[in-house]
Amino acid sequence: MNLLVTKLKPVLFLLAVVWAVEIVNLLFGHSLSSFGILPRTMSGLVGIPLAPFLHAGLWHAISNTLPFLILGGLLLTNGQDKFWVTTIFIILLSGLLVWLFARGSYHVGASALIFGYFGALLGRAFFERSFSSLIVAAITVVLYGGLLWGILPVRSYISFEGHFFGLVSGVLCSWFLYKRNRN
Repeated sequence: MNLLVTKLKPVLFLLAVVWAVEIVNLLFGHSLSSFGILPRTMSGLVGIPLAPFLHAGLWHAISNTLPFLILGGLLLTNGQDKFWVTTIFIILLSGLLVWLFARGSYHVGASALIFGYFGALLGRAFFERSFSSLIVAAITVVLYGGLLWGILPVRSYISFEGHFFGLVSGVLCSWFLYKRNRN
């Protein structure tokens, strides 16, 4: 158990940040959500690095916790350095794309990062084609293949744009890491 916790430290750290922010946000009536990404506004730029740690409500944070833990844990099978590079890449690129192209409402939550992890795991398998990356991708699809429905605009209060741009960012990050490792 101790070894598992040690291996998952980066994901557990990020989840601790999500939950610390959620508790503070809860105490402030979720007014911190106004620090999310508001597309094409100067104030919305601040939301790019903050949005994954802000949630619209308690249930929103709860529903993101398990996928974040599992997909983040699977991403750690490629090493902590690549985990951090992938996490930062997804947060910044998906956030920028949401800021540029999404609907004019606040976008918050770890979902873009979760979809990014999903895309990174599948992208890694596609580009590397190693046995371990294919096994991890198979587990990812079995557990979370249904996530792909989240890129469709089915509910107005869900940032399908964040989901889509997170997925794209994860795949792109896998491609960049693959190219860098081949050179």
